[in-house]
Amino acid sequence: MLVSNPVVPVTKIKLAVQGVSKRFTSSTATVQALDNISLNVADGEFVCLVGPSGCGKTTLLDVIAGLTKSDAGRVLADGQPVEGPGRQRLVMFQESALFPWLTVFGNVMFGLKLRDDLTNAERRRIAHEHLELVGLKRFAHANVHELSGGMKQRAALARSLAPDPQVLLMDEPLASLDALTRESLYADIQRIWESRHKTIILVTHNVREAVCLGDRVILLTGSPGRIREEYQIMLPRPRDINSAALSNHATQITAALKGYISVEVAE
Repeated sequence: MLVSNPVVPVTKIKLAVQGVSKRFTSSTATVQALDNISLNVADGEFVCLVGPSGCGKTTLLDVIAGLTKSDAGRVLADGQPVEGPGRQRLVMFQESALFPWLTVFGNVMFGLKLRDDLTNAERRRIAHEHLELVGLKRFAHANVHELSGGMKQRAALARSLAPDPQVLLMDEPLASLDALTRESLYADIQRIWESRHKTIILVTHNVREAVCLGDRVILLTGSPGRIREEYQIMLPRPRDINSAALSNHATQITAALKGYISVEVAE
C-alpha cells in the first residue's frame, strides 16, 4: 500500500527540521539549495530522500549532521538544537572513506575511539561483533585494497554502526556498486535496521532503492530545493527490490517526480 502525503504516527520525534533554508554564493551565481524545509523523523524510522541532482538532498543531510550551517531555520535532535557534528549522528558517505593504512578491523576500531566510555577490550569486542554483523568476520585483518567495492561499503557500515549512534545518515552509499552487490546490501541493511532500530535517513537518486528500504519516501525538487510530496511505504519486510508490488510503488513515485521536474523545466 502506498500513501501519499501521510500523517506520521504520533511517536517520539528524533529529528525535527524546522524551516531550514540554505543558499550558496559564488562570484558568478547564487544558488538556493534549500527553501523552507520542514520535516519530522520519528525515533527508529527509516526515511529516504529522493530527487534529481541539485535538489539539495546532500545539503539537507549535511545540515542535519551539523556539518553545514543553515541560513534560516534549525534542526533539533531529541529536542536539542544541532549546532555542530555529534557522536549520536554519524554519516556514511557515497565512497567508503576507509583509511588505506589500516586493516578492516583497524578501521572499525578507529570509529570506536569516539567512545571514551569503553575500555580497549570492550572496543575490540564491539568491533568483532559488528564485522560479524556485516559478514566480514573472515576479513578482519585484510587490507582495504584487498576488498571489493561491496566489502568496502560493508566495512564502512560496520564502522558507522559500531560507536552506536542514535541516527545514521547515509549519502548514496550504494550508488557506485553493481546491481547484484546492491541487492545483497539491501537485504543486509533491512536486517540490521530491524535488529538495531536505528533512525536512518538515506539520500538516493534511485526510487526503487528508496521504496525497498524506506518507511517513508520524501520527494524533493530543485531550484530551489523543496519537499514536494511524501509517501508512506506500507509493504511488508523484508522487501525484494524485484517484486511487482515494489515496482508499482516506485512507478507511481517516479511519475510524480517526473511531473514536478517537467513543470520546473517549463517555468
